[in-house]
Amino acid sequence: MSVEDLPRKEVNVLKGHEGAVLAARFNGDGNYCLSCGKDRTIRLWNPHRGIHIKTYKSHGREVRDVHVTPDNSKLCSCGGDRQIFYWDVATGRVIRKFRGHDGEVNGVKFNEYSSVVVSAGYDQSLRAWDCRSHSTEPIQIIDTFADSVMSICLTKTEIIGGSVDGTVRTFDIRIGREISDNLGQPVNCVSMSNDGNCILAGCLDSSLRLLDRSTGELLQEYKGHTNKSYKLDCCLTNTDAHITGGSEDGFIYFWDLVDASVVSRFRAHTSVVTSVSYHPKENCMVTSSVDGTIRVWKT
Repeated sequence: MSVEDLPRKEVNVLKGHEGAVLAARFNGDGNYCLSCGKDRTIRLWNPHRGIHIKTYKSHGREVRDVHVTPDNSKLCSCGGDRQIFYWDVATGRVIRKFRGHDGEVNGVKFNEYSSVVVSAGYDQSLRAWDCRSHSTEPIQIIDTFADSVMSICLTKTEIIGGSVDGTVRTFDIRIGREISDNLGQPVNCVSMSNDGNCILAGCLDSSLRLLDRSTGELLQEYKGHTNKSYKLDCCLTNTDAHITGGSEDGFIYFWDLVDASVVSRFRAHTSVVTSVSYHPKENCMVTSSVDGTIRVWKT
């Protein structure tokens, strides 16, 4: 994919949140996106047409993360009120609240069968919750981290967590094995390459690090942006040719995967860029910011 194909043209600005938007995420097919923020709401949008579809209100504090099932029927969310909310997308009703974290919850993800939600908390734990059972107790607690867990990715058999303790830890659920890779800097975002071979870790020393999943080897580092105090997202483009991430100065960066050169940087927001989400198939991206907006980018 050439640099010309990167999504750098703003096509829509999604407005509605009052205050900082903490995350914006495409759904599985890229037709919709979800956002959440300081105003305690989750919002569903058609980003391509610039239309707000629905608002989900029930959280008592800011909402930090949201994830939707592949069939778009359920969503999960988390934040400052220490609870994981499990929602029906169509009706906007909360089906269940999972309580158990001793602090604010930073991240949530469904497994691929949408049967389990995994959450990452300030209480230094990862917790797994069964969406189908009526029990509100977690089915698994992973508490080997030495500091706040900020971000999670899931594979078919593994839970991967990034923590302020400087580690990216991979838990194989089938055999109960843990592998820890110490990056020596607080990790606030982990995301997987599309081929499943690499983990991209965003660290609070203004650096993104690419790790080989099988060996833990540090393959590359990406620098130029500023990330010292906020939780910022980073991800790979859908071809795995480029890395993208936000910066605390409102810029978006694109790096070449292989040689780590900055191939593009541009002012996207008037304040901190909290998240970037890349479309699964098209050259399209949504970004969110402390400035209260979500912006949609195409080529």
